[in-house]
Amino acid sequence: MSRISSSPSPARGATAPVPLSPTPERLARSVFTGSAPLRVLNTVQALLNAGDIGQDAANAAERWYRDWMFAREGVADYAPAAQAASVTRHDAVSWQLVRGRASARLADVRAALGGCGEVRLCLMMVREMSFAQMGKTLFPHLSEARARLKVSAQCAMVLEQLDSFYATARNRHGSEKSSFEKEF
Repeated sequence: MSRISSSPSPARGATAPVPLSPTPERLARSVFTGSAPLRVLNTVQALLNAGDIGQDAANAAERWYRDWMFAREGVADYAPAAQAASVTRHDAVSWQLVRGRASARLADVRAALGGCGEVRLCLMMVREMSFAQMGKTLFPHLSEARARLKVSAQCAMVLEQLDSFYATARNRHGSEKSSFEKEF
């Protein structure tokens, strides 16, 4: 998967995708996994490596993050082998409609998991905080070790609930493909 900027440049008209990579400062302060694109070794991967969540929950977290990035930032991830179909070209209006659908999916997740679940997802996926950092933020009155354990358990539970939500949505719509994949 490669991260691609979706905003067109007014000076050049239609733009070709421009791959993005971490800044040298970001490379120096974070641990990355994979090769293209580089991903921060995050809490979801730590939970997966520890066996606290399954691969389906990790996939659900990635799907939520992709929806969040597209809805909020206008950045979409494409698979390297993906080829654009001629019927899915978007103008500015249809692009915003697709972003609106991603935003609606985020609202559905928030309705299902609640505000606290969404906060944990944002801290894990968007802000890329460690369990210790989340523990200090969410439970400042507890010891660091206790807060870290509490946050770890809560995050694992939220990811399992997220996976269950997406599985229920798939079954309700009778399709194995997500609506995100259908729109591109």
